[in-house]
Amino acid sequence: MPVSRVLITPEADELLNVLKQKHGALMFHQSGGCCDGSQPMCFEKGDFILGQSDVCIGSISDCEFWMNKDQFEYWKFTQLTVHVSKGRGSSFSLEIPMGMRFLTQSRLFTDQELLDLEPLRFVED
Repeated sequence: MPVSRVLITPEADELLNVLKQKHGALMFHQSGGCCDGSQPMCFEKGDFILGQSDVCIGSISDCEFWMNKDQFEYWKFTQLTVHVSKGRGSSFSLEIPMGMRFLTQSRLFTDQELLDLEPLRFVED
């Protein structure tokens, strides 16, 4: 079984399920900085327009997790875990009005894990 590039904590998964009941199919895009820091942003699927510069690193709870290819170059040796905490982030992510925010933590893959990573997916032409 391939090693997942992105995971989710039970608490974040619980919040994600609430958001899916309210909004339907969802997706994540890992922010690259600016106003919202480096938090993962959750959108209704299709509300964030993906481009040829985006790569899907995996899925959490049936939600694709995307980031910019340039940003992925910095993170390609790390496994991301999506957490949730109380507090308003400064983004357009769906959980913000609920007084919650998703956060990403990372850890380096082991040499063995790097040999068996989940494949990347790209935006289809």
